[in-house]
Amino acid sequence: MGQATSTLAFDISQFFPSFNHHFLFLILKKAGLDPLVVQFFFSYLVNRSTQYVWNNFSSHFVDVNVKVGQGSALSPILSALYLAPFLYMLEKHLKNLNLQVSLLCFIDNGLLITQSKSFESSNSRLYCSYNIALNLLTKFSFLVEYLKTKVFHFSRLRGVFNPSPLDLSPLEGPNLSPKDFWHYLSFIFDRKLSFHNHIDFYANKGISTVKCMKILGNSTRGLNLCQKTSPLQILCYANRSLQLLIIVLQQSPPLLPLEDPEQNTKKSSLVDSRHLQNVSLNGY
Repeated sequence: MGQATSTLAFDISQFFPSFNHHFLFLILKKAGLDPLVVQFFFSYLVNRSTQYVWNNFSSHFVDVNVKVGQGSALSPILSALYLAPFLYMLEKHLKNLNLQVSLLCFIDNGLLITQSKSFESSNSRLYCSYNIALNLLTKFSFLVEYLKTKVFHFSRLRGVFNPSPLDLSPLEGPNLSPKDFWHYLSFIFDRKLSFHNHIDFYANKGISTVKCMKILGNSTRGLNLCQKTSPLQILCYANRSLQLLIIVLQQSPPLLPLEDPEQNTKKSSLVDSRHLQNVSLNGY
């Protein structure tokens, strides 16, 4: 009781193009896939060449490195398999150092979360865990975009709220000062999790869209029924996103206490590092 939640968000630069194909090949083999399938997929990614033919003209062969494309059908599966060893090793390091820090991973966006009675203790935990994650990501051929690294503290304390900044300069990172609001993955957080600014932002966005529909109706000689009802979805987005955030934040024990027991039965679509451990490699 009386603990405040602190988060450190970081972003991986060029996530899919940075995949190490040889390491991905080993992961697919370790996952138990048929060797012929693994070899076929590996040949699809590495050392490919193409030639253009037009009538009697044939071009010379050009090297084509397909890499792992972002937005393809295999992207979510490959990203989960590729990150599984990283998440497993990070959780193992944190457990050995007795650091009470958890990691949520949204493809190329990572979120370190901890709870403590003092923000100085939270900053210390976040710094150590971020240092470990940074070293592991480097071994996985990843780079972190330091300008997108943010720290945020949640607290319901009244009065002056001025936590000390988190200095990441020894890790070649920025000196992070917590802000009053945090815009993360299309959500707007405030330190008390009231979501007033989030709802105001998307409500105003929906109202603006409704007003613009009149202009579109005049310029295109009217809109059909489906187009006229679409702003309603935008107006309802704030409520849906608020419900999703509450579920996610409440289903990350022991990070945030559950105020409503019924929320325990709801499921979140976001990936927790504890869930990804089930598909991690046994050799790590």
